[in-house]
Amino acid sequence: HVQLVESGGGSVQAGGSLRLSCAASGYTSSNYCMGWFRQAPGKEREGVAAIDSDGNTNYADSVKGQFTISQDNAKNILYLQMDSLKPEDTAMYYCAADGKYTYCSGGIWPTQSPEYFDSWGQGTQVTVS
Repeated sequence: HVQLVESGGGSVQAGGSLRLSCAASGYTSSNYCMGWFRQAPGKEREGVAAIDSDGNTNYADSVKGQFTISQDNAKNILYLQMDSLKPEDTAMYYCAADGKYTYCSGGIWPTQSPEYFDSWGQGTQVTVS
């Protein structure tokens, strides 16, 4: 069972930056997909960025050029660097893992939907004012 623990959220002024971290444990497969999602009050959870075990990445159009997903395989940590933050980026941010390797196993990744991911962290709040 994969365990995920996020950290790094907080309050920042518009134009600022934050880096979220997600410590992962319990992974047994060398092939995996991991992603970041966010959910604002009253809105559906949306995928913002994903990465596979080879380091390939995918981003939602709304954050391309603004967010960067990366991973430290030695430390089993997933990161989300968020720059030029805007008030509309305010949300709870979640780290997720696709333990069944279904989301990113094909040549073209589908829209990053929560249905592909089966392990979730508790979330970390990001507030931009």
